[in-house]
Amino acid sequence: MISVAYAMGQGGAPAQGAAGGLASFIPLILMFVIFYFLLIRPQQKKAKEMREMIANLKRGDRVVTSGGIHGQITSLDDATVTLEIADKVRIKVNRSSIAGLVGGASGGSSGKKAVEAEKPKETEEKSS
Repeated sequence: MISVAYAMGQGGAPAQGAAGGLASFIPLILMFVIFYFLLIRPQQKKAKEMREMIANLKRGDRVVTSGGIHGQITSLDDATVTLEIADKVRIKVNRSSIAGLVGGASGGSSGKKAVEAEKPKETEEKSS
């Protein structure tokens, strides 16, 4: 019976148990860090870009709503946007329902970037 008591009473066992408990949380912490950088952070960045796009809308921009309606902005309020979807056909939608700018937006930043990106290619082709 004394040998059983010595086997259960090891002096280093409590220290190993505490280290083992901390080591079991390391994979969980690593998974959280991976989820943060792969899922949460890019989603926050995209949401910030969307908020900026909605805040920078102006008359004449061509947009698409979350329902799939394409139109040109004719007027803006704090909470609503008036879109012209056909000749003399206008609808009012919430700003939050704007899904994005259409590629050929007049005055849109995406259109300017595309034109600027093509200019150097044209000058390189002429110089060759």
